[in-house]
Amino acid sequence: MWARLKERLGFSQPPPSEAAPETPKPTAPTATPFTEGFGHALKEKDVERVLDELEITLLESDVAVEVIEHVKKRVRTSLEGKKIRWGGEAEEAIEHALRETVLKILSRPPLDLEARIRESPKPFILLFIGVNGSGKTTTLAKLAHWLTAQGHTVVLAASDTFRAGAIEQLEVHAERVGVRVIRQETGADPAAVAFDAVQHARKRHVEVVLVDTAGRQHTNENLIEEAKKIRRVVNPTLTFYVGDALSGNDLVEQARLFEKELGFDGVVLTKLDADAKGGAALSVAYVVKKPIVFVGMGQGYGDLRPFDPQWMVDRLLSPSGGNHS
Repeated sequence: MWARLKERLGFSQPPPSEAAPETPKPTAPTATPFTEGFGHALKEKDVERVLDELEITLLESDVAVEVIEHVKKRVRTSLEGKKIRWGGEAEEAIEHALRETVLKILSRPPLDLEARIRESPKPFILLFIGVNGSGKTTTLAKLAHWLTAQGHTVVLAASDTFRAGAIEQLEVHAERVGVRVIRQETGADPAAVAFDAVQHARKRHVEVVLVDTAGRQHTNENLIEEAKKIRRVVNPTLTFYVGDALSGNDLVEQARLFEKELGFDGVVLTKLDADAKGGAALSVAYVVKKPIVFVGMGQGYGDLRPFDPQWMVDRLLSPSGGNHS
């Protein structure tokens, strides 16, 4: 993101004083968005041009419009009325303003899952919701792997009884990460499966229950009601929304509507390793006002990572614009 913005602003072009001397040519210098050149004090029209280029860059990065307006407002406040000279000084000021703004958006009050599990009554029940194909089932397995590595005992509830093969898929994952699945047959009552898993955890003193659910679109009223029933029956300690980072602005609308219909406590972003743009994380954190708790950074069970806002800022605003693992 930052690399693209620097290119748009012409910061890659050195000041005339630093350019290698050569025989003057009658042709005009290469035009940049800031044709007055390096070294002049930033004027109001310069700030407007910065904001215009910033808006285009953010749009190209799949950042939601309302988030773009917020970012522009914060950057404008940081630049207006200050004696900043165009060139390295302006570049530093713009990057600083962007970093502060993005970090503040991503630094929602954090949700420390490990601490919450230690401090909460057992079993700790975690319900997962999201649209079809967002990666919920795989995320459950990855989180089970992460939790067992932290020393917790875990059981999975196969409450996605709607999708053919979902139960078997969860069982394969569970066997690989070494945890048990509580299941019934396809078509069974999902809330009953979740209830059975919680009862099993209580009897066997299992600390954490992870409840899988059917992927649902926000417009599917039957599946939304089904998720509400699961919530009433097992009263989850936390609910996580699982979203695909590659969905771009669709992710924002989906998360907004799931928050309205069901509510959730935190976000897990999947496929972030394949998201070169990075706007989804920024947008969803701003729009739903909930913390990003984990991010998926690969296909392996060990590729689910606790979210670090500073890491995400560095990733979005790296000089190279590339992905950082």
